[in-house]
Amino acid sequence: MKFRRMAIEKESPEELGYSQVDCNLSESSVTDAVLDQLEVRLQDLTLPYVEHRGDRGLREAIASQYAGVGPDDVLVTPGAAAALFILHVVLLEKGDQILVEHPNYGTNLETPRAIGCALETLPLAFESAFQPDLDLLRRRVSPQTRLLSVTNPHNPTGVLKPEATIRGLIDVAAAAGARLLVDETYRDVSAVEKPPLAAALDPRAISVSSMSKAYGLPGIRIGWIVSRDGALMEELLAAKEQIVICNSVVDETIARQFLEKRERFLPAIRAHVAANEAIVRDWLRGQRWLEWVEPQAAVVLFPRFRADVRVDIRAFYDILLRKYRTMVGPGHWFDMDDRYMRIGYGYPDASAMREGLAHVEQAAKRAAV
Repeated sequence: MKFRRMAIEKESPEELGYSQVDCNLSESSVTDAVLDQLEVRLQDLTLPYVEHRGDRGLREAIASQYAGVGPDDVLVTPGAAAALFILHVVLLEKGDQILVEHPNYGTNLETPRAIGCALETLPLAFESAFQPDLDLLRRRVSPQTRLLSVTNPHNPTGVLKPEATIRGLIDVAAAAGARLLVDETYRDVSAVEKPPLAAALDPRAISVSSMSKAYGLPGIRIGWIVSRDGALMEELLAAKEQIVICNSVVDETIARQFLEKRERFLPAIRAHVAANEAIVRDWLRGQRWLEWVEPQAAVVLFPRFRADVRVDIRAFYDILLRKYRTMVGPGHWFDMDDRYMRIGYGYPDASAMREGLAHVEQAAKRAAV
């Protein structure tokens, strides 16, 4: 396997240096939590190896969020990124076909490429509100298809697939003898009604999530895989053991204590997201540069410059960052044209949100041609 660094990682604000960015609209998560505010107790924590599947109490806390699954259906991993890597290397071999919706988070594309898979994309069109075309998907699956890969709510658009679509994806996977992978890391960030966890609907469906996006805890590197296929879970566990053996007991303890009282934290998180989303919606309605599909259930949206807007795209991003110290996620982070951009509205406070959006408009005016 040969890996290459993804643009979304090379150009990320943590690699650039957070001190270089005043208005960070590139993040796809809520505001980072502060340990002192989480009311966790670590002083008397022993530091051993922990159960390889993940602490039983943590797996119980994770499973309790979802109907139809239990703690034995959960494998705790070092973040969702590790969960996706483990799934790809277990489920795929060189030459296997994988169908990945596009645009998508880079890991869902790059790891299959590194394995040597026949990567096929299922395009999500702006004109179709970034919803998948199941008829197109049925035409693209083949006897070599091993995995269908989607996200819900979707990154980078914030669009939510309804239950009927998830069940349709499961049916397509079953007919092809494949599995369905659903990255559900934004599931808890808003109170909007969502379909059942994909893994709870069928043993062929696998769900992935983490503490990073909805809870603002990317620094503890805790994610999980949920599947009702016991044999598959043993294979995934074997892969995890050979990569990391187990998770950090410190990370797992913080995650468990947080999730056990998550209902105390979620209202404030969701109120912050809703307030910033309202700011974004008001701003979008009042400017002439961008068009967008309204987000439904995440902390991101994926607008694009209108077709009749003439702008020097390279100059736009350079002015935005260098002059205005504001950062968004350019389209190429997702293998898309840079006339698209991902705007995250869960991370900044209201003041930085308003200021950053004003800077986007000002940079567009300066880059107009």
